[in-house]
Amino acid sequence: MSKASATAKMTEGDMSQYLVTQEPYYRPVLNEVELYEAAYSVRMPVMLKGPTGCGKSRFVEYMAWKLKKPLITVACNEDMTASDLVGRFLLDASGTKWHDGPLTVAARIGAIAYLDEVVEARQDTTVVIHPLTDHRRQLPLEKKGETVNCHPDFQLVISYNPGYQSLMKDLKQSTKQRFGAIDFDYPVADVEAEIIMHESKVDKATAEKLVQIAHRARNLKGHGLDEGISTRLLTYAGALMARGIDPKAACQMTLVRPITDDPDMRDTLDAAINTFF
Repeated sequence: MSKASATAKMTEGDMSQYLVTQEPYYRPVLNEVELYEAAYSVRMPVMLKGPTGCGKSRFVEYMAWKLKKPLITVACNEDMTASDLVGRFLLDASGTKWHDGPLTVAARIGAIAYLDEVVEARQDTTVVIHPLTDHRRQLPLEKKGETVNCHPDFQLVISYNPGYQSLMKDLKQSTKQRFGAIDFDYPVADVEAEIIMHESKVDKATAEKLVQIAHRARNLKGHGLDEGISTRLLTYAGALMARGIDPKAACQMTLVRPITDDPDMRDTLDAAINTFF
């Protein structure tokens, strides 16, 4: 086998493990699918902005499936270094060997690279994405002395929650202005109830009650709550109810206890639950 054939075979194998083979459930809310498809057609870097648990990650999975492109997801955190993204030299039985990081793998094979909650990473780490998001479409591997020219199919997607970040953790303007942005929010009531019914298998009446509880909690954001109840948490509550757990206990476990430790706020949310269940 020629070197070119071996490389092609290796790349094909690398791609297959990152393909989303089954359609993820995603309920479009506005025109986000059309916007993303247009952005991908020109390989525009995309920023997804919205509260936690509103469907940003599921949306990326769905679009990767729809476009039939491999997806490599990185959950960013404050301990993540540039080497965690691009790669590093590691010692094994045969000596020191370079290992590509997830961002480098995505650039080489033409995957969608999704950096989830990117502002959790240190700012000196996020700077490494800059050459990927302009006309260069390159990833310098300084420790290896190599510059990776991105595969034509490569795209970078990042997400973050702008309403929950301190000024110290916000993205720099020099980073923001490299992306097109799509705003996400919790769906309108009937759509959110539909999602809860599909994901947790509860009936329509129960899903609608959960949505009404969430709306009351979201009105308290900034008035005792840092974040409202997410669609994700509503599906958790529904899943417990579908398995026979008492509705009040299910709601307290999934909708109240995770989001606040304040006794007065817990009492307020518990009262809302008692109103509907």
